[in-house]
Amino acid sequence: MSKEYYNTKEKVKEYIQMAKDVDGRLLIDKLKMHLEANSVLLEIGSGPGSDWKILNEFYEVIGSDNSVEFLKYLRTKYPKENFLELNAISLETDLVFDGIYSNKVLHHLSDQELKDSIEKQHNILKANGIICHSFWKGEGSEEFKGMFVNYHTEIKLKGILNDYFEITLIESYKEFDEDDSLLLIAKKI
Repeated sequence: MSKEYYNTKEKVKEYIQMAKDVDGRLLIDKLKMHLEANSVLLEIGSGPGSDWKILNEFYEVIGSDNSVEFLKYLRTKYPKENFLELNAISLETDLVFDGIYSNKVLHHLSDQELKDSIEKQHNILKANGIICHSFWKGEGSEEFKGMFVNYHTEIKLKGILNDYFEITLIESYKEFDEDDSLLLIAKKI
């Protein structure tokens, strides 16, 4: 559903404008407490590259996106960097990582797709690897500006992750409204 949204140059430009004042610096500061500097990190859904740029200050980051239009944008903006075309569910890569990061990307997946993604993330992480993801907090799902949004609660996320990861941090934070978001950091078991 959301893949179609990000497939046109116009929608990518619209999204870049919509997200121009948003970055994950607060999330990345929390990640730094759990993942050593200079670790190899996969960013799922690099989008306009805002978080990718900040992450690169601390980690060896490989960006990714499932949108060819976003990849064209990123490769033009950062021509010497490596960006992979990756689906957040299947994560088909032979690379392994110390950590995996996404900021408001995995909420585009259904519950089953998220479970499948978490299993794949477990498979491409080194021993004791770390994941750091943010989600919109709440229940249910909806279409928002042509994008599928699946809301999550702490209990729901714990149920999805418990076979693969030990949650080291899960907390609410404010992106636009008080307690509208959840940050999750977990270690591979």
